[in-house]
Amino acid sequence: MLRKMAWVGCVLVVVTGAVVHGAATHRWSLMSPNPARAEAAHTHTIALADYAATDWPSEMPVKERSRVTCRQYVSPSGRTPGTVSITSGPAGAVSTHTPDVCYPGSGYKMVKSPRTESIDLPGGGKATYLVAEFEKKTATTFDRHRVRWSWTTDGAWAVPDRPRFAFLTAPELFKLYVVTAVPPEDADKTDEDSPAVKAFVAAAFGQYANLLSGK
Repeated sequence: MLRKMAWVGCVLVVVTGAVVHGAATHRWSLMSPNPARAEAAHTHTIALADYAATDWPSEMPVKERSRVTCRQYVSPSGRTPGTVSITSGPAGAVSTHTPDVCYPGSGYKMVKSPRTESIDLPGGGKATYLVAEFEKKTATTFDRHRVRWSWTTDGAWAVPDRPRFAFLTAPELFKLYVVTAVPPEDADKTDEDSPAVKAFVAAAFGQYANLLSGK
């Protein structure tokens, strides 16, 4: 009797694991999201002042049917440039591979650990995201980035402690990166963004929030 109960318990564990994994990776069509929603997110470009967008190669890993689109934004009038990437796909894939893991793997040193920030969005509401700084220096070059990232299923940006489990049942998850350079002269001065950078960050999170919430 005990052996039979143990066998049944093992079967339940395996079946439950298969169901969870199947949902997380969109194995079944009933749990698959509408592809038009992700397409709209990946074709969107940030509209702000005179910024112009250029498709940019991404080094972020892509797996389990996830997709990433990266663009660099440059202003002819000299506003601070930025890079924005949007990743979509199954929660299990999109919730992992955050900058604190990926950047060190690309040769960057994390010089400021992730902290939580919020920013007011155009038109109302807030976006909450994590932000950290990464640096790569040589004898002749200095490369430092301030990287912000957050997740959403419906346009409300959130940074739960355990995103993989927080979004486990979501049919589709989106992750946004907003990256700006930190000039050498500002590297150790402040964590505060300039007004121009704040406007760019707010525009990025705000426009994707509106798009993914259906506004």
